[in-house]
Amino acid sequence: MKHLLLKPALIAAFMGLAAPALAADCYADYKAKQDNPLRLHYGVIELSGDCQKGAAKAEIRDRIAPQGWTLLNVISVFGPEGLEQRKPDAGSYYLRF
Repeated sequence: MKHLLLKPALIAAFMGLAAPALAADCYADYKAKQDNPLRLHYGVIELSGDCQKGAAKAEIRDRIAPQGWTLLNVISVFGPEGLEQRKPDAGSYYLRF
């Protein structure tokens, strides 16, 4: 009888580990541009989706595009421990989008 209860618990535990990490205090820093005239910016953004660089690219691109910005690259994905060191460089693009 115990093995019948243990199996679902093990499956649930495994599924929790296998699921992609969702953003929980997850941030990314990125570079973006606008054309005519050329403008560049470095920004820091809080992610709401997967806390992975690939997923961050799509999320950032979709969030900055309505303001006329084109994503150039995602530099890194990090937790709250990396926020303060990036704040001075991001300036007005710190958590803007």
